[in-house]
Amino acid sequence: MKRLGLKQLGLLLSACVSVSLVAVGVGPAAAQEKYPNRPIKVLVPYAPGGATDITARLVGDEFQKLTGQGFVVLNKPGANGLLAIDELVKSAPDGYTLMIGNVTTNTIAPILYKSKMPADYLKTVTAVTNLIDVPAFVAATKINFPVKTIPELVDYAKAHPGKVNYGTVGAGSYPHYDMAYLAKKAGNLDMAAVPNKNGASGVIQDLLRADVQVAFLNVASSAPHVQAGTFTPLAVVNNGRLPEYPNVPTMKEAGYPDVGTIAWNAMFASADTPKPILETLHALVLKAMASPELQEKIKKQSMVPAPHKSLAEAQNWLRNEMKRWEAITTEVKIEVAQ
Repeated sequence: MKRLGLKQLGLLLSACVSVSLVAVGVGPAAAQEKYPNRPIKVLVPYAPGGATDITARLVGDEFQKLTGQGFVVLNKPGANGLLAIDELVKSAPDGYTLMIGNVTTNTIAPILYKSKMPADYLKTVTAVTNLIDVPAFVAATKINFPVKTIPELVDYAKAHPGKVNYGTVGAGSYPHYDMAYLAKKAGNLDMAAVPNKNGASGVIQDLLRADVQVAFLNVASSAPHVQAGTFTPLAVVNNGRLPEYPNVPTMKEAGYPDVGTIAWNAMFASADTPKPILETLHALVLKAMASPELQEKIKKQSMVPAPHKSLAEAQNWLRNEMKRWEAITTEVKIEVAQ
């Protein structure tokens, strides 16, 4: 039998490896062509009904039309998103378990509960892209609460120390920080935070019962109650007045330009997910977000499409958001159970 030279042996081995990769479908091209080839599980760290849940379902419907694969939303509320993050990082890093979170769950919580994170957050979780930005109302109940503006809220809180409760979606959430920051800026107002584990929908119920008097609530979930006249919008957190609510001033116009968070909802994956899958996912989501039908649905929710142009841009954005909130949480001290 004729012996093979080193060059011939190398060529033969390369050919065998290539055939093997194609046979099992693990080559980069095969991975990109086949993803996704089964339903994707999407973790939402809130109960149904809030902006994050609405975003997941709207984007998911379009994603499913585009790919033919299910976009299965699983609501996993609790612990300011830590439960959902834990499940995400423990799942197989194959692009079939994702998370759609917001400012609270994916920037603030990893800072406040750093000791509870299974590992370094930015080394275990990666941003795929932002999806939408969410303006917010400072909304007040109309039950035994005469306040109609931010200055009136400040005056009322000063005249009734300890008598104003404000709703939050959890201790240390961004609406909690926003109201605590307003209280600090307005002269250390004596107001009490009342967290609700059921997210924005729970805070809305608290306002409807007047268990709380005021809250920062995203426009997506609170607009129906503003339109129905059951809530008073004291101000809007946005760069300008909303066209649908021309008589509601911005926080800047109300005298507090640096108070309030224009929230976002973004998509996250395990940081160990292969880059070709992340790139494919990013491209698919961008294509879904470009749908005129989806954009119209987002607009009807008073939300603004805001996807990142590239995967690298999304990842840099998340690092910058973490730095910004590290500064905020240093300035405004909020006690949270560890």
